[in-house]
Amino acid sequence: MSEATSGFPLHDGKQASLLPEAAVPRASTSHVIADALRAAIVEGTLAPGAPLRQDAIARHFSVSAIPVREALRQLESEGWARVEMHKGATVAPLSAAEAREIYEIRSALESLAIGLAIPLHTAASLRECERLCKMAEQEPDSTLYAARNRAFHMSLYTPAGRPQLEELMATLHRRGERYLRLKLGLPNYKGESDQEHIALLDAVRRHDIAQAQSLVVSHLLGTGDLLYRFITARVEADAAQPKTRRPRTSRKPT
Repeated sequence: MSEATSGFPLHDGKQASLLPEAAVPRASTSHVIADALRAAIVEGTLAPGAPLRQDAIARHFSVSAIPVREALRQLESEGWARVEMHKGATVAPLSAAEAREIYEIRSALESLAIGLAIPLHTAASLRECERLCKMAEQEPDSTLYAARNRAFHMSLYTPAGRPQLEELMATLHRRGERYLRLKLGLPNYKGESDQEHIALLDAVRRHDIAQAQSLVVSHLLGTGDLLYRFITARVEADAAQPKTRRPRTSRKPT
């Protein structure tokens, strides 16, 4: 093992380390920009298809083009943005197939997670789940509700102690947030979702693994199916709308 650090003077007692002193980790500029753009997409401030112009974003954040490019690459890898050669970046369109697939994958992962977590829940962890469930139920703001909804779901799975599984689920929650906002606009959705949360929490309290898994799968697949039908119907309705043509301007003879 000594050969592995030969010629790399970390600290030998005689010479000071050439590495900088450790500092408190800070979010990089590109991550800050990516977070801000992601939030704007989720909230609908940046609509599907809206251009993400590097120069405008750089001016807004008073940065160079480099962190902006890094932020856009990050958003593209997460599915929030679409980058095309010679056309630049745009907000990724809403996709019925993507919405359904996100919730299909979530149903599989969260069924696994809740099965692992239930035997490890304590009275304290269940009180936290109940608190978060009530906060989501009482939240009228759709943006805040998405965060409350995510916090409640994740509280059900935390006792499992599976950090990689939690990371995958958290990523899918973020990917699904702008689709969830669509569903929040549908009649009766929030009341139905709140009741499903209450039933799910009750099954967890009773340590009924089979029932909890059945409820979480039904809850998520139902959401995915509803979003698929809603987005598909909207796309079909938009396609059926007559397209307006721009009037031709007559050119004066020269």
